[in-house]
Amino acid sequence: VAASRPDAIAANCGDEKLTYSALDRRSSQLANHLRCRGVLPGTIVGLYVDRSLDIIVGILGILKAGAAYLPMDPVYPKDRLSFMVGDASVSTIVTQSDFAANLTDTGATLVELADCLDESDEDPMLLREASDLAYVIYTSGSTGRPKGVLVSHGNVMRLFDSTDHWFGFDDNDVWTLFHSYSFDFSVWEIWGALLYGGRVVVVPTEFSRS
Repeated sequence: VAASRPDAIAANCGDEKLTYSALDRRSSQLANHLRCRGVLPGTIVGLYVDRSLDIIVGILGILKAGAAYLPMDPVYPKDRLSFMVGDASVSTIVTQSDFAANLTDTGATLVELADCLDESDEDPMLLREASDLAYVIYTSGSTGRPKGVLVSHGNVMRLFDSTDHWFGFDDNDVWTLFHSYSFDFSVWEIWGALLYGGRVVVVPTEFSRS
């Protein structure tokens, strides 16, 4: 989509917008920064950001680096976040400058999105297999300790391949990212838009709670 419709809006949050070309550029910068910091394909990288366009940039950048993402919602208690980081063997976390101080106890290397803007925006173009890990989402832990659920790229693609005949997804669609990106329904909301060249609207926290 970035090549065929670069000026189409990929995502917006309030008055902020990202075209497909801008999303492609910023996510590639993050991916290259992660690769320079030693992130290898197949590893798990934490993502700890607020409800903003950085969610979309962060997820796509981590995937472009060949890694899988672990969503870490800032509303989670510190004990839960520390458990997730340790349980998933996360050594790198992508975050924002305002949140970096909250992660010092994790022992992970912190990558602030603002520090990636000088990196090369060339797409790493790493080839992935359907069986490769795309993300890890932890259960609520209501019956004991939270458990990490491993989801592959093939699982995500199957979700849309198996439902396309119902909805007829296309580039005219506008989706809302209403749920937390730490909840698996967010995968439907984000990729239902981006896989087909549509637009995802990141709903601000105050509206999602109204």
